[in-house]
Amino acid sequence: MSWNSYSQGYFKFSNQVKKQSVNFKLLSNLIVFPIEINGNEFNFILDSGVASTILFNLKSQDSVDLKSIKKIKLQGLGSGEAIDAIASSNNNFNLKNIQGVNQKLYVIFNDDLDLSARLGITVHGIIGYEILKDFIVKVNYGTNKITFYNPKYYNKKDCKKCEFFDLEFHKKKPYINANVKLTTNKLTPVKLLIDSGGSDAMWLFENSHPNIKEPKKYFVDFLGEGLSGSIYGKRAKIKALIFGKYEIDNPTVSYPDSLSVLHARKFQGRNGSMGASILKRFIVTFNYQNKQLGLRRGSKFKEPFRYNMSGIELVHNGKILVKEPDNTTFFLGQKNQNVTDNSVILDYKYKYSFKPSYRIFKVLEGSPGYKAGLMKNDVLIKINGKFVHEMKLEEIIEKFYYKKKRRVSLVVERYGQHHQFKFYLQNILE
Repeated sequence: MSWNSYSQGYFKFSNQVKKQSVNFKLLSNLIVFPIEINGNEFNFILDSGVASTILFNLKSQDSVDLKSIKKIKLQGLGSGEAIDAIASSNNNFNLKNIQGVNQKLYVIFNDDLDLSARLGITVHGIIGYEILKDFIVKVNYGTNKITFYNPKYYNKKDCKKCEFFDLEFHKKKPYINANVKLTTNKLTPVKLLIDSGGSDAMWLFENSHPNIKEPKKYFVDFLGEGLSGSIYGKRAKIKALIFGKYEIDNPTVSYPDSLSVLHARKFQGRNGSMGASILKRFIVTFNYQNKQLGLRRGSKFKEPFRYNMSGIELVHNGKILVKEPDNTTFFLGQKNQNVTDNSVILDYKYKYSFKPSYRIFKVLEGSPGYKAGLMKNDVLIKINGKFVHEMKLEEIIEKFYYKKKRRVSLVVERYGQHHQFKFYLQNILE
């Protein structure tokens, strides 16, 4: 059986192109890049942890001419039930010189799955196996560039200094064998899904191995949204993750609640996931045709593992109209034309422009933000004295990842009134 026979559709290069590079945005460790579907452009996350291409968050202004549709049910991560979806086949994809022929995709209509609000840009879908299987794909997290190679012309010299790891596939998803040091130097073997669409460093499933039990030091955290609802779990740290020559010390790890990952745990050999906070430390080469993963140290290899110490989850809240001085236009004149005291006035004109707005999506009970009195749906006005409409979402969230005992000052709008709150970041895992 040929590799392409696993799927009805396939991707290919137009003409005799040997490789194609594409720039991407790295947001919350996730790779976001545009793809055309039937002539219309959409933003996708490259997610090695999914077998099927999925579209979501489609609004009335989004136009997509779907082919050969039928109604189905989809079950994914999260504690909810299967959701309504549409299966569509015979679609055409385009990514510069890359063409996707006869592609199948699923469209879901779950308003709760709103990655756009969390990432600060519109995201329409996720794609993984379908585009990874037909190329050798190199992801450079340091330069924000993906390179797709034609397998006919690919040479391992294109992955200099890489260490290659064997991949095992289950339902079109790639798994790697590794070891973890949980609390001591004792090695525990684990099989981990390679999940570039998960922003965390690692997930481990409790009781999937006799040594993988509830961590002694943890806090309950919001881990994200799955197709079937919100995912919560215990956030902790382990001593090390080891694969090949690489030993990664003190990574953060999440233990998702069993109900949220019930669907994922049907593959009984699986112990968890290796997410994007690990992968971003490497130049990653996906070679699905040879069932291999190539890794080479990248520019982010030594970045510390950090997490949100505030307990506050922010999302984009649309746009607000902001009045600002127009510094490019002003009148320079004397304060009093009859008095020569060298006093002048600057008569600024003002301009109005739409700026981003952010609100609190969740506040974890018992967290520093919760104890300070912050609430869901509070609209953020200032952080540490700076107006947030002058900042990107990732810049604001970065303030919650600073060192412990760092004071954070927030001004929020609640029911039309401004309130100020102060709290200190707390490293619960130390």
